[in-house]
Amino acid sequence: MVRALGLLALVWPAAAHVMSMSSGDLTVDGARAHYELRMPLYEVAHIASPDRELLEHVHFAGARLVRSECRGDSARDSYICNADYEFAAPVDSIDVECTLTAITVPNHVHLLRASLGGKRDEAIFDLGFTRSTLRFRPPTPAEIAITQGGAGAVRALGGAAQILFLAALVLAARSRRELLAITGMFLAGQAVSVFGMAHVLWQPAPRFVEAATALAVAYLAVEILMLPEAGARWVVAGVLGALHGLYFHLFVQTTEYSPALVLAGAAFAQLIAIALLALVLSRVGRLARAFRPVQVAASMLLVFGMVWFLLRLRS
Repeated sequence: MVRALGLLALVWPAAAHVMSMSSGDLTVDGARAHYELRMPLYEVAHIASPDRELLEHVHFAGARLVRSECRGDSARDSYICNADYEFAAPVDSIDVECTLTAITVPNHVHLLRASLGGKRDEAIFDLGFTRSTLRFRPPTPAEIAITQGGAGAVRALGGAAQILFLAALVLAARSRRELLAITGMFLAGQAVSVFGMAHVLWQPAPRFVEAATALAVAYLAVEILMLPEAGARWVVAGVLGALHGLYFHLFVQTTEYSPALVLAGAAFAQLIAIALLALVLSRVGRLARAFRPVQVAASMLLVFGMVWFLLRLRS
């Protein structure tokens, strides 16, 4: 029953986006700075005054906003804001606060790239990391590995939908051996997407990826309910992993991070999460066997997948 309630709770965030990202470029010249923010158009559809609210949620300490202009670019499917700032004196580091998650979705990610006199720095902001300091110095190899691997780990567990993928894999497995096969195929599918899509001309839109993933989740639920003895669920897990991997592909494409480091961090986090979910759900399953928790949870999974698909189809 707890398993079912857990998956039922995941139905409510279906209106959120699995892939919610924006990017910005900050160019500093002495005491002046120019900032360009790029946000997908569908992310600002519900915001009453995006030209004002977006820039209010990105704050550069000590800077005064001099001028700003925002516009929609349908050709690039983006909403773009340009803003000029002025500091009291030339700067060599900048404290930044970004709370775009407050007006978009909780799992929104903003990538900020900054340059100052040929020196570069960057920062990633999300719900858990809203503050950062740009120091404009080259990162060390250790810092690169920690930052990029950590970013992959955070993205892997950054929202309810990501946890849903992993819970679906655990739910589909009928034995430890099958769970290992399903997990391996899921991770392999992610890797194929990230490394393979770099050599493909066609690049999927985030909404297409979400709709396709929702159908894959719904199909897995149908198989659990209607075909309890069906074999080769690892094939479905591989497809689900490939679709989920497109999210990491878009993330790597946007950040220009190392695919290997991002995937390594993501895989580490996912393996730990799957192990914990398998332990918890196995204990719950034994205690609530009379309530047929697998069937009930699969039903919730099916509802989530179909609601998610219909919402993405409408948007």
